[in-house]
Amino acid sequence: MENIEMNRKAIHTLEDWNPFAMDDFSYDTEAADVVAALQNIDNPSELGKVIQGIYEQSFEQWIPIEECIDISYKLLAIKFEAKCII
Repeated sequence: MENIEMNRKAIHTLEDWNPFAMDDFSYDTEAADVVAALQNIDNPSELGKVIQGIYEQSFEQWIPIEECIDISYKLLAIKFEAKCII
């Protein structure tokens, strides 16, 4: 799986997550920031904290860290799947 495919899957996963349950809303900016962080982070807790910070900064709403860590595990699974296929 190419990096582009990994990024597409990660963005789709983040769009499906929709932490604030907004209708017809795009998290493009936040997803791009999270995918950029995903390139350099392999620890789910660390990535979860980054995700929490990105969304909190954009929306001025707090997401429980457990939810952020849950999504970080899904994103890291996509990342490691991409590395194994190469």
